[in-house]
Amino acid sequence: MSGTIRIKDIAKMAQVSPGTVDRVIHKRGEVSEESYKKVMSILEKTGYKPNLIARSLGNLKKFQVVALLPNATQDEYWKMALEGVQKAAGDWSQYGIGVKTLFFDMYDKSSFKKSFKAAIKLEPDGILTAPIFYHEALDFFKICKSKQIPFAVVNNNIPTAGSLTFIGQNLYESGILGAELLHIDQRKSGTYAILHIYDDIHNSVHFSEKEKGFKDYFKNIKTEKCNVLSVDLNLSHAATLEKELNQLLNDPDLKGVMVTTSKGASIVCKLLEKHGKNGIRMVAYDLLEQNISYLKKGIIDFLINQNPKRQTLTGIEHLANYLIFKKELASSYLFPLEIITRSNLRSHQDWMNQ
Repeated sequence: MSGTIRIKDIAKMAQVSPGTVDRVIHKRGEVSEESYKKVMSILEKTGYKPNLIARSLGNLKKFQVVALLPNATQDEYWKMALEGVQKAAGDWSQYGIGVKTLFFDMYDKSSFKKSFKAAIKLEPDGILTAPIFYHEALDFFKICKSKQIPFAVVNNNIPTAGSLTFIGQNLYESGILGAELLHIDQRKSGTYAILHIYDDIHNSVHFSEKEKGFKDYFKNIKTEKCNVLSVDLNLSHAATLEKELNQLLNDPDLKGVMVTTSKGASIVCKLLEKHGKNGIRMVAYDLLEQNISYLKKGIIDFLINQNPKRQTLTGIEHLANYLIFKKELASSYLFPLEIITRSNLRSHQDWMNQ
């Protein structure tokens, strides 16, 4: 049923007075437990959403927000991020927030430039984006500031850019966590590798930060000698990629690998499954379909969930609050580092689907 259903309709279906429904919705006054349950049941069934903001503001001003994201068809991670934008657009449409989504090729800097020019041309009231191309993003943000367009960022932060807020995780600590998960209960010296697949690490701050954390963890290990490798691999060189990965997996001293890209994990998993685990521990990112499959098989030992859907959902929510209420935002909104294993996978999926 449509969210435009009236309070008196709810009252009629719940067989209570409109006043009772009003008290339940606004959480004020006393309501019997029986009446409360009746009203809540009807609210859930109908999907009723009271337009409290519109009611409090009278004639609600319209705002346009642009979500500038990597193409959702290129990576399941960004498909999840798009779902968050779409959910937020539905949640905030009745409050005067319109959301326009623009995409760019996540492997092409020129595509990002073209899309951000299109975003600026729309003269939006706010922009949400993922600055995966560091230098190009800085140019974009300078233009936003010159035109007084507020912007928020997700996935990775550029502290000097001047965004309203960053929504995501502490990437440096994420790298430390990944290293610790690989090293925990390992009592002999060995090799630990951090792999960047598909991306140019020199232009991607988020991978650099993960790598810093990863390396710093092993620098502080005093009990045994650890050899730490950082390997950059590109999908466009498939033969070289497979050759280098096979060489790495054949290293008898290899104890663990961490893959910084959520999609890149499947490439490593296929080879690791063929090669045999042989005690090699693996840490990857995000609840992508293939990653979940390899987690269940035991090829992936730990997944660090970055929750892209929640990142963009929260990002639009923060921009909406800023635009409507002029709410001051914290410089960052950090999500906890969620560790997913085979043991807690199902309960975590159930929680995310609620």
